[in-house]
Amino acid sequence: MQLNNPALLCNKAYIDGEWREAQSGARMPVLDPASGEQIADVPDMDSTDTAAAIEAADRALPAWRAKTAKERAVLLRKWFELIVAAKDDLATLMTAEQGKPLAESAGEVLYGASFIEWFAEEGKRVYGDVIPTHAADKRILVTREAIGVVAAITPWNFPNAMITRKAAPALAAGCTIVIKPAEDTPLSALALMVLAEQAGIPAGVVNIVTSRKSAEVGQTLTDSPIVRKLSFTGSTGVGKQLMRQCADTVKKISLELGGNAPLIIFDDADLDRAIPAAVACKFRNAGQTCVCANRILVQDGIYGEFIKRYQAAVEQMTIGHGLEGTFDQGPMINAAAIDKVEELLTDATDKGARIVSGGARHSLGGGFYQPTIVADVTPEMRVAKEEIFGPLAPIFRFETEEQAIAMANDTEYGLAAYFFANDLGRVWRVQEGLEYGMVAVNEGILSTEVAPFGGIKESGIGREGSKYGIDEYIEMKYVLLGGM
Repeated sequence: MQLNNPALLCNKAYIDGEWREAQSGARMPVLDPASGEQIADVPDMDSTDTAAAIEAADRALPAWRAKTAKERAVLLRKWFELIVAAKDDLATLMTAEQGKPLAESAGEVLYGASFIEWFAEEGKRVYGDVIPTHAADKRILVTREAIGVVAAITPWNFPNAMITRKAAPALAAGCTIVIKPAEDTPLSALALMVLAEQAGIPAGVVNIVTSRKSAEVGQTLTDSPIVRKLSFTGSTGVGKQLMRQCADTVKKISLELGGNAPLIIFDDADLDRAIPAAVACKFRNAGQTCVCANRILVQDGIYGEFIKRYQAAVEQMTIGHGLEGTFDQGPMINAAAIDKVEELLTDATDKGARIVSGGARHSLGGGFYQPTIVADVTPEMRVAKEEIFGPLAPIFRFETEEQAIAMANDTEYGLAAYFFANDLGRVWRVQEGLEYGMVAVNEGILSTEVAPFGGIKESGIGREGSKYGIDEYIEMKYVLLGGM
């Protein structure tokens, strides 16, 4: 792995402006998911280190919160510019530890940077109000202030953007933050911190705790009365547990949890547009995103044609190690991820589904798995209910618009949904009927820093990005002035 700036490959955590080892001296390996080979090691921190990070964030809070929004924006803008300048190195690091193709990694770096750019400006617009008074000698003001110390727990599938999407609004609002990146992908987080330090963000404002002791670190963050806000992206099961743990200190929470995204193809869809979108929506990052199409629902009239054209497109995909060439799909994150895909596929075929394409581990070995299509899927199969998180595309058949909406909503999740249709009346009816926090019409990718990202039902609480995202790090204060 060759970097233009070798300093971005950092092997220490960052607390209170210092690059540190774990107090215990423990370290943990970082593996290349394509080969399983170790590419680095980093500190394996515990509750003691986490407590030190919380205390550092608490000490840094008064001075950071006292800065003007414009002063904070200047530093955030410098961080953004440094990230963009280091795009190639950051993408290389990400592909090495996470596995996604290099072009996808580079795209994520710019996507992650966009949140810093956006919130650097949005922090200047945390407006209050003057409310018409109820009495002549009184005045009513409403101010909006930083909530305080924030804890962020981020996932491995987007190891750059899921950090910036939380850190940028927190810092712009005047909060300080403790970040626990995923144990599989700490190098991207540490590289971001190298650049944040270079940008001049003060000691203690951002702290990075690397650890594979997720439960212990999470418990410390949620137990602490100093931490006033928790932002988590990950599985619904873990999110529920963190939510319970936050109850004792009544923290404000943002949870971006699991999904079971439907992608509906109606018979009036433009298949020239729908097919490539359905490939990208399903197989981006080897299917390892919370907004990937988990279920593809195709209307009777075009069912056979869609499968034929979809198979042809999927079988043109190229598979390989992102640092060894230009490919469409890289490895899965680890062996357990492959095992789950195989279990889901076996369950589906045992219950009558047929494999159209793929269906096995790739000849490259390691973490590689063939892009797989399985047809004639029914609601009784596990793929209809469980988040796949892998390159497996299950295709369901439906007859009517009403049936498609009912099938799409038949899940406890409500993160993202997609559909393709040209009839304007259908477009309005379906988008109104889908019980999801995000709906994309005639598009397969919906993420952008300018729109609110988040779900309903068991897919989470709160929104990230957009003008709404900074509200997650703000408290509202009502001020009554008497004797006027």
